[in-house]
Amino acid sequence: MVTVILKIVNSLRTKGKGRTAADMVKLLILYDSQTGNTERMANAVAEGARSVPDVEVEIKYYAGPDEFTQVAAIIFGAPTYYHEITLPIKQMLEEAAKAGVKLQGKIGAAFGSYGWSGEAPEKVLEILKNRFGMKTIEPPIMVLYEPKQAQLDECRKLGKNVAEKISGK
Repeated sequence: MVTVILKIVNSLRTKGKGRTAADMVKLLILYDSQTGNTERMANAVAEGARSVPDVEVEIKYYAGPDEFTQVAAIIFGAPTYYHEITLPIKQMLEEAAKAGVKLQGKIGAAFGSYGWSGEAPEKVLEILKNRFGMKTIEPPIMVLYEPKQAQLDECRKLGKNVAEKISGK
């Protein structure tokens, strides 16, 4: 009897309002930013993702390997410094690899700002695809120096696109 009542209550709670918090698909946005440019891009990606119902969006600087497995998609904000992925992003990817995290079939994407070369987001996508077997959205968004409004709009579209893919919208 209690089980039936709980099912009815849950059904009423989700009817017309989307999923319950426990049922929502999760999207993780991880980024590093030394100048604030990639952070602005990350916030725009999150804004776009949050426009899609039934998707829980978390944006932060660090996530452990166990958190990677609890989400349907991961979007990395990877600025390029001295032709490389920054150490915090690289460390998260290495920790996940060492832990043997299984991400096959999950969606991955990348974006980032740069001053002269810009290859970090492409390197991140390569790792997500080849090491973790993720379905990647390409090409990454790469912005020279500070993102302009049109580039922030691209970031919003990326977030929305990934959120729609994982929510089935």
